[in-house]
Amino acid sequence: MRLVLGSINIKGVEFAPDTKLENGLLLINKDQLVTHLKQDNRIESIDIYIARPGESIRILPVKDVIEPRVKVEGSGNIFPGFIGKVDMVGNGRTHVLKGAAVVTTGKIMGFQEGIIDMIGPGAEYTPFSHTFNIVLKIEPSIGLSQHEHENIIRIAGLKAAAYLGETARKLIPDEEEVFECNNFIQGLEKFPALPKIAYIYMLQAQGLLHDTYVYGVDAKGILPTFMSPTEIMDGAIISGNCVSACDKNTTYVHQNNPVIQELYKRHGHDYHFVGIIITNENVTLADKERSSGFTAKLAKMLGIDAAIITKEGFGNPDADLTMNCRKLEQKGIKTVLITDEYAGRDGCSQSLADTTPEATAVVTAGNANETILLPKLTTVIGHIDAADSIAGGFSGSLRPDGSIEVEIQAITGATSEVGFTKLSVQSY
Repeated sequence: MRLVLGSINIKGVEFAPDTKLENGLLLINKDQLVTHLKQDNRIESIDIYIARPGESIRILPVKDVIEPRVKVEGSGNIFPGFIGKVDMVGNGRTHVLKGAAVVTTGKIMGFQEGIIDMIGPGAEYTPFSHTFNIVLKIEPSIGLSQHEHENIIRIAGLKAAAYLGETARKLIPDEEEVFECNNFIQGLEKFPALPKIAYIYMLQAQGLLHDTYVYGVDAKGILPTFMSPTEIMDGAIISGNCVSACDKNTTYVHQNNPVIQELYKRHGHDYHFVGIIITNENVTLADKERSSGFTAKLAKMLGIDAAIITKEGFGNPDADLTMNCRKLEQKGIKTVLITDEYAGRDGCSQSLADTTPEATAVVTAGNANETILLPKLTTVIGHIDAADSIAGGFSGSLRPDGSIEVEIQAITGATSEVGFTKLSVQSY
C-alpha cells in the first residue's frame, strides 16, 4: 500500500462569510458549520470557538481532538465507518490541515475528560496548546444515556473535521510525505538482511465509555488483527474514549502516531518495519489471555524478531501490556514497552499495576500523579466546574480565585503512551 500525505500548513483560523483555505488561513462560516452539525436532532445546542496558541484560553472538559483531513485519491473516505462507505483506506492521497485541530467539549459525560490550556504552565504539558483549535461546545438533548451522549459528540467532531478538510481538496500541499507498506514476500525480498520489527498497538476497549473503533467497529469485539501502518495514518482508528486525559489516544494521536512515524524513518535502513498488530485491552482474564495469545501467534507467524508495544490507560490495561510482553518474549521475540506511570504524587509508589520478569526494556512517558497549579485564564470554553470531577481533579481543585490544582493526568496528552507528548528525559 502506498499513501501520500500532503500537508497544508495552517497559519491562522478566522470566522468569515465563506469556508475556505487561502494562503494558510483557514476561514470558517460558523453558521454553515453549525447547520451542518445540527442535522442530528439529538443536539440541543452547538457553539463554535477558536482557540489560538498563546491566547489566555482554557478548554474544559475536552472529549476528543481530531485533525481535519480529506481523501483526495484512492479508495475509501476519511474516517471510514463513520463518514461515507466502509472501504479500505491507507492508499492514494490524503490532504492534511497541518496545525489545525477540532476539539470537542460540553457537559461532562464521564469523569475521565481533560484540560487544554493555550498559555501558561498547563500549556507546557499538552501538545494541543500549539495547534489552532476549532472548539465545538456541544450540548445534547436532556435525557440521553452517557453512551448516546458520547456518540453524538464523537460523530459531530468527525463531521466537523471532514467538513473543514474539504477546503484542502484542490490545493497544492506545502509538503508531501510518501509512506509505503510492501506485502510480506516483497518486504523479505527487498530487505533480506534487516531485522523484522512489528508494532503491537494496544487499543482501549474496556467498555463503560472506554472504547476505540476500527473501521467503525468497537475494538472490544475484535481479535488481534494485522494492519498496514498507512491504514492507521489514514483514519482507520477513531477514539471513543473517556479514559484519563493524560494518556488518552485522541483521534488526532491515532492519525499522527509517533511510533509509526519513527519506525518509518528507520525502515529500510536499520530494520524492516513489517507492519502493525492491533489488539484490544480487555476486562476479564479470559479475554486478556485470548487476545495476548492471538497477538503472540500472529507475531510468530510473521517471523518478526522484535516488537514495540504501547498501551492506553493504566491499572487494568497494565495486565494486558505485561501479558503481551511475556508471551512474545517466550516465543523469542524481543520487546520494548512504552507506558506512563501512576507512582503517587511523591513518585514513591509502584508505577504499574502489574509486571513480569520479561519486561526488561521499558520506556516511561512520565508520572501522571504529579500535581500542577493552573492559574486563572481569561476565557474558559466549556464548563469550569468539571475541574472538581475529572480524573486528576478532586473536590476543591477549582479554587475561589479561578485557578485549578490538579494532577497532570487531567491535562490532555501530558503523558501520552505513544509518545505524543511534550515531556522528555533530561540528563544531569
